[in-house]
Amino acid sequence: MNVAPMRGGTAVQDHVALAEIELCGELIIAASAAAERLSFDRIDEVLQVAERGEGTPGEDRARLSP
Repeated sequence: MNVAPMRGGTAVQDHVALAEIELCGELIIAASAAAERLSFDRIDEVLQVAERGEGTPGEDRARLSP
């Protein structure tokens, strides 16, 4: 199989995609270590998700600005 070389190098990184891949990896590790299916609470814990209103990512910060 021949692969055409890319012009300009391959140093381009998609930081959002890399973060999503890392989170998927964390879920896979947690799921493989669990004896049963992961609960929604456990998934939130693995992904470090907190409830809205606790100053977490996902909170509408524009609403908080003066």
